[in-house]
Amino acid sequence: MKLVSWNVNGLRACVRKGFLDYFNEVNADIFSVQEIKLQAGQIDLDLEGYYQYWNYALKKGYSGTAVFTKKKPLNVQYGIGVEKHSKEGRLITLEFDEFFLVNVYTPNSQRGLKRLDYRMEWEKLFREYLKDLDSKKPVILCGDLNVAHKEIDLKNPKSNRKNAGFSDEEREKMTNLLETGFIDTFRYFYPDKEDIYSWWSYMRKARERNSGWRLDYFIVSERLKDNLIDSYIHTDIYGSDHCPVSVELDI
Repeated sequence: MKLVSWNVNGLRACVRKGFLDYFNEVNADIFSVQEIKLQAGQIDLDLEGYYQYWNYALKKGYSGTAVFTKKKPLNVQYGIGVEKHSKEGRLITLEFDEFFLVNVYTPNSQRGLKRLDYRMEWEKLFREYLKDLDSKKPVILCGDLNVAHKEIDLKNPKSNRKNAGFSDEEREKMTNLLETGFIDTFRYFYPDKEDIYSWWSYMRKARERNSGWRLDYFIVSERLKDNLIDSYIHTDIYGSDHCPVSVELDI
């Protein structure tokens, strides 16, 4: 089973940059996207053989997520069940026979960490949400988690120590999540692999210099460890300031 996740930073723009070519080529069983930046009716994707599920932000041109799946889920939930945190289209959960698929676009703490308090509240509720799902059946979490967990996960850790995405508070929340019983699949296979990132700023030719951050993840329940085949970061795929990530499992 092949699953792909991609922060497209505006789906309409990404479609103009070759999204459909990659989508058709990769032939994923489940393809999740974040930061779609659109509302209902603003795009018509002809994805033959896929069911489509969309979660739009109330604010136009902002956030939002979608999941495209070959197999119809048993159930679909939008948000984490808390109204305050369900207005930005950040989460879709699909329930299948064997697992839950959770597609998330985690809130950014923003410059100066001015939204850190909101982010910390989200993180607490989100971890509780995942733990509840995990008590029922295994979870596959994917998306832009807006955090580089370890120093190996970004090019310049020392100069970014207190910046959004690499604050001590955000990194601790990721550690807490993994200690709850989840696996960062890329680090499971490649614990020491350096200079592999999934996001690069559009400024100062960051992608050309590979001055990036690993912000995009596939995280799975520990009991899926023996089902994992491999985890990938597709740095050769363009179309967004993020690149796709994927995982293969024997399910």
